[in-house]
Amino acid sequence: MISENPFAKFREECKTALTKAMKETLPQIELNNLQLKKPPNIDFGQLASSICFALGKKLNKNPWDVADSLVTLIDSSDFDFIEKVITTRGYINFHLNFSKFANLTLSSIKKLNKQYGFPKTKIAKKIIIEHTSVNPLHPIHIGQARNPIIGDALARILDQRGHYVSRHYYIDDVGRQSSVVAYGYDKLGRPEPNEKSDHFVGKIYTITCCLVEIKRLKGIIAETELSSSEEISKLKLALHEWLSISEELKQKYPILFADLYKKIDSEKNPEEDINKLNRGYEEGSFEAKKLVRTVSKLCLKGFRETQKRIKIFYDSWDWESDLVWSNKVNDVLQNLRDSPFVYSDGEVLEFNAENVALSLALKPKLGLRADYEIPPLTLVRSDGTTLYTTRDIAYTLWKFTRAEKVINVIGMEQSLAQLQLKLALYALDQNEYADNFVHFAYNLVSLPGYKMSSRRGRYITFDEVLDEAIERAYKEVSKRSPNLSDNEKQKISKFVGIGAVRYALIDVDPSKPVVFTWDRVLNFETNSAPYAQYTHARACSILRKSKNQPKIQNLDVLKKKLERELILSLASFPDVFLEANEYLKPNMIADYVNTLADKFNSFYNAFPVIKAETPTLRDARLNLTEAITIVLSNALNLIGIFAPERM
Repeated sequence: MISENPFAKFREECKTALTKAMKETLPQIELNNLQLKKPPNIDFGQLASSICFALGKKLNKNPWDVADSLVTLIDSSDFDFIEKVITTRGYINFHLNFSKFANLTLSSIKKLNKQYGFPKTKIAKKIIIEHTSVNPLHPIHIGQARNPIIGDALARILDQRGHYVSRHYYIDDVGRQSSVVAYGYDKLGRPEPNEKSDHFVGKIYTITCCLVEIKRLKGIIAETELSSSEEISKLKLALHEWLSISEELKQKYPILFADLYKKIDSEKNPEEDINKLNRGYEEGSFEAKKLVRTVSKLCLKGFRETQKRIKIFYDSWDWESDLVWSNKVNDVLQNLRDSPFVYSDGEVLEFNAENVALSLALKPKLGLRADYEIPPLTLVRSDGTTLYTTRDIAYTLWKFTRAEKVINVIGMEQSLAQLQLKLALYALDQNEYADNFVHFAYNLVSLPGYKMSSRRGRYITFDEVLDEAIERAYKEVSKRSPNLSDNEKQKISKFVGIGAVRYALIDVDPSKPVVFTWDRVLNFETNSAPYAQYTHARACSILRKSKNQPKIQNLDVLKKKLERELILSLASFPDVFLEANEYLKPNMIADYVNTLADKFNSFYNAFPVIKAETPTLRDARLNLTEAITIVLSNALNLIGIFAPERM
């Protein structure tokens, strides 16, 4: 017998047994969502119900007596996997027939192999996951790297569930920031990069930001008569900070800084030139389009190279500017104007998000406090240019013409903007879209003692982190396996280093911040990708040394508690996968990987496999070890981490 979810079979038997007993002895009690939980220790059974406490209260009886009366009606011989049912202080505890269950679990894993653990949905949906979407201004830095790792894991999980998943990258090329870097690039004479293109663009962006801001602040201070005012003091303080940053940049990039300084300092009003370029690009001016697109594509070329290193790819690269030039944004604005939720504040167009939530009674549905007042969203500035969220409304509508569900992987600092976007969908009477729009929010990545700022050029690129991870992994591999050839060490250090970074960015709950430290990331002893990879390689090594492929015959001999805990862990993987899928929790897969690795290493250290006491026990443990390699590999691949056979 084969099952795609062995533990679910046992759970259903337990529910059936308990439901039948309750209908016989308590027909007047209506059953609603019967809950069964795993006891903290398998000695107390593998599933337990606390329903007798609620029944005792309802019937005015001792829950211990209620439990005893129910258990006497359950005949375990009617079921395949229930060995016995006992009561413990009012709890009903179900014990597995481990012999039959181990056979079902290991046979299923062996037969299904790479598909084990991934029950398919009966209702496949078209789902768009938009992730990464770093602005094309500078290289992806470690503070942004959590986004593609989470987005890719979500896509893999939903894809394995059987949904039709499309991965989208939203290129935010409209707005002042893109015009700033394009302005600087133009002043340099539009050169070809002499290094990785996104790193080159990032330097131009940072230096241009700095020089333009210094010139702007000097201009304001020079024109201000109230030199002793509080306002002028603030301006001078800001100028002092930017001058300090300019010294840093001059030291780091002397030639590029000198070239840009010479060009920008001679300009009368760079700020106005940038604003003009920004307006021109949004209006579709040929020269503006040519310039901004050129710089954006240079940066994207570098992004693709970085993403290729970590094996993350996209089905669609969607340009924000295409939405603007196609009039989709104007159409959205017109439809919002026709609603009762938009008003003008002088030349500025505002969207009253609070009014939408109140008039449509959406606050309870959205989990908002009644006293929380949602700020309005500015749709159009006084100069006629639109804002990012305005354009994102049009983009979201476009995505829903291609999908039934849309998931935006965007940092939690954008939670208000994503809420306003959702409310705009309701305001446009697109309730089904709004209900199927998900903002997957995640917290920040930080480095101890280091504060990142893209505008100030203070960031550590994702490329640098990957390089250092590989370098550190190489040293660790060389220390642990000095007899390997250099080529083998290089190969291993690459998948270990990249896997380590991936795992570190995904195993923390998305709502919590990630503090990135190398001691944790490259820990070979616990809770890391290298630890899990080493565990998988260790299990594969046992199978290689055994030099035979034992058939699953007698698993009755797997009686040790650790062996049974491993069987339960393997059987529970489909449940973990389903929960990670339903609640969009890729970190649950990382948690499972670590727990399974811990259990196997405890088993490995406690009991011999190849040199087991009898051939029967040896074969049973080899089958168990083989199942470990399959499930550990499936779980690691689900979060984008390579499972090596040798390390």
